[in-house]
Amino acid sequence: MSPSVRIAVVVPHDMVLDHELWRWTPADTSLLFTRTPYTDRVVTVEMAEEISETAVLEQAVRDLSAAEPHAYVYACTSGSFVHGRHGERRLTAAMRRAGGAPAITTSGAVLESLAALGVTRVAVATPYDAALAGRFAGFLAEAGISVVSTGDLGLSHHIWEVPYETTLELVRAADTDAAEAVVVSCTNLATYDVIGRLEAELGKPVVSANRATMETVLRMVGRTPPTAEHLWGHAS
Repeated sequence: MSPSVRIAVVVPHDMVLDHELWRWTPADTSLLFTRTPYTDRVVTVEMAEEISETAVLEQAVRDLSAAEPHAYVYACTSGSFVHGRHGERRLTAAMRRAGGAPAITTSGAVLESLAALGVTRVAVATPYDAALAGRFAGFLAEAGISVVSTGDLGLSHHIWEVPYETTLELVRAADTDAAEAVVVSCTNLATYDVIGRLEAELGKPVVSANRATMETVLRMVGRTPPTAEHLWGHAS
């Protein structure tokens, strides 16, 4: 029997971690992927702007629509925050219009996750350079989220190759007592196996891009996301 729920996922051309999104997915749910057109730009503000064009996303959604998904996701953090809250809302509206079903972006899902937690002060950990990380902080500020501390890796390519140990060090360094939660940006940064360990160690929620994306869209389609205990059981 085929899965009863179908979630259409648009990812950036350089996305490698499809498997991480699958790890969040219940057995009765299927993910249908497509990618934005190839660009030879590295991960910068300019690249994020290029892959956040409304027409590009609308075409990707139409390409997926034949499968009649129950929801659409733009699983790219930088591409959905680079033009601020207005830009994120514009992308979400474009997906709904093109696909005729509920839709979210990763950056929008991060905001929904923080709202559900009642969090307004966060530490932010990103793999980005300073300019792109600054855009993310500005996006959060527009939504009433105070960024009290940050940590960045300054990377512009091959983010998927960052090892877990580096991610652990990045999040620990970014965190501060003033932060109610830690936000870890970029869907191409692996986090699944370290979230539970970090939450236990830091004593606060860790909202990664992929976690927020999948938890939010699963709720949209009436499915239950993994529990904290499930994540802690996978900590390494």
